[in-house]
Amino acid sequence: MKSSSNNITTPSAPASAPRKAGLAALLLLAWLAVGLGGCATFDKTLDFFGLGDPDQGPQTPEFLAMNGVEEMNRGNYKKALKIFQDIKDRYPFSAVGLLAELKAADAQFYLDNYREAHLLYQEFEANHPTNEAIPYVLFQMGLCHYLQIDSIDRDPGHAIDAIAAFSRLVQSFPGSPYEVEARARIQASRDFLARHEMYVATFYVKTGEYEQAEGRLDYLLTTYPDTAIVPKAGELLALLEAGTPPTRSWRDWLPDLSMPNWRGFIEAMTPSVFGSGTPSE
Repeated sequence: MKSSSNNITTPSAPASAPRKAGLAALLLLAWLAVGLGGCATFDKTLDFFGLGDPDQGPQTPEFLAMNGVEEMNRGNYKKALKIFQDIKDRYPFSAVGLLAELKAADAQFYLDNYREAHLLYQEFEANHPTNEAIPYVLFQMGLCHYLQIDSIDRDPGHAIDAIAAFSRLVQSFPGSPYEVEARARIQASRDFLARHEMYVATFYVKTGEYEQAEGRLDYLLTTYPDTAIVPKAGELLALLEAGTPPTRSWRDWLPDLSMPNWRGFIEAMTPSVFGSGTPSE
């Protein structure tokens, strides 16, 4: 189901699909505006667009969508996922089909099924590349990688992928509501990658492979000059280049293994950006 605009149009769609697809785009915008509001809020939104007639019965896509949102609000993400998947399968051209695609991805995300969620967000972007929800989708794709980042002694691939996803959001949608947090998470990921390089360099110092350690430290200083580990890395590199390897224990040079808290970076960039609000984890 491809789309070059907010409307969903295919040869096999019913005659009413263009009208309902337009409603779906507006409905999705309304949902994004209120976030994960209560079922009553969603019910009123459906009523506003003429989609919430209770006499339609329990098997209409609109009725199922309301149940799915209610299950999401209760934290019953498995039930919600089943409902939204049912809407996708049975009513792909309904007015809430677009919403079901996105909420199925969200349900997987909140179940910590980040790989599956990422695939569904990718599918949504591919099917609706100009939809108003794309900035949110790109942000969620970045989070799917970010929340899988492990300690610095493990594969840093998710940190690299998170930077790529958040960077695409920042470059494609400057000024979006997600930009500031995305930039902070990019910086946290860069700090993580810099400390990963420091960890590897420290390992080479431990094993006496000083040339390899110098290479890693030089790469760190060149690639991540704005990260907190730079002074320590510069000190260690200077000792190695002078032919005087450190005399104190190699463990003294080990960086913190955990992922840095991205909030520290966001506070440094804009001290009161969220005011009294609470950003996502």
